[in-house]
Amino acid sequence: MPNPSVIVRADTLVTLLGGGQHEPADLADALRRAPVLVAADGGADRALASGHRPRAVIGDMDSLGSAARAALDPRSIHHIDEQISTDFDKALRNIAAPGVIAVGFTGRRIDHELSVYNTLVMRPEKTCVVLGSVDIAFHAPPEIALTLPPGTRVSLFPLAPVRGRSTGLRWPIGPVDFRPWGQIGTSNEAVAPRVEMAFDGPGMLIILPREMLDAALEALI
Repeated sequence: MPNPSVIVRADTLVTLLGGGQHEPADLADALRRAPVLVAADGGADRALASGHRPRAVIGDMDSLGSAARAALDPRSIHHIDEQISTDFDKALRNIAAPGVIAVGFTGRRIDHELSVYNTLVMRPEKTCVVLGSVDIAFHAPPEIALTLPPGTRVSLFPLAPVRGRSTGLRWPIGPVDFRPWGQIGTSNEAVAPRVEMAFDGPGMLIILPREMLDAALEALI
């Protein structure tokens, strides 16, 4: 049964914009693939400055500028007054869509960026790709098959103990006990056009070059 408390429902991909570092081309790339725009708190300022009006603004509203607030339809502003979760989490959990491309959540404060990756693992039911200037990152589903040019960097970073198996990687990942305080899997490499991975539980981040965004979306959605 649909969750009646969800704020944004969309049949297409959603672009979620934060207040972190991004270039106009980043937002444009996301919106071409995910035309519904949602802002996390102060991301609305960045949206309006770029000439875009978000369908909804979600967060605790501690960084939404007064000019942006005045320019927005008050009905589009959804104030969630708690400090237990981040604005990224508040927004992501209130979006019901096939997938989300998150822009403006990397490249500035390290603590903010780490909290984004923590949220990806906490909410494995949400399909979300974080778009950075160099890389993309997303939480690994139980099974995934990626179409990648041989030689593509495939990095794996565990945020929980997890094991997996793979085909198509230079260094197979099974049997490896991954854990954030032990074995990680950065700088692996595709050696076949199809890379398949499976994991025994949640907690693994997959990090690919930015130009593999479409390949990731095709595999996830």
